[in-house]
Amino acid sequence: MKSVTLRSHVGEDGMLNLQVPIGITNTELEVMVIVQPVVQPEVETSARAGWMPGFFEEVIGSWAGEPLVRPDQGEYEVRENLK
Repeated sequence: MKSVTLRSHVGEDGMLNLQVPIGITNTELEVMVIVQPVVQPEVETSARAGWMPGFFEEVIGSWAGEPLVRPDQGEYEVRENLK
């Protein structure tokens, strides 16, 4: 017995057309087809991630104040080398 797994697409006509090369010739075969829909992973939405609906649309690009400026950070302290 040989098991072949493949993914295929069913068109609008509802017909599944399979062409499976199995490497066996001139013999009778018993073929079993198991049809199982592919479950796509859900795209995580902001609501499922714990954000209020519309939060990002409301805040993205909405800074209306003076331009943000990062002041000088000063000198880094000198540390001993790790051995």
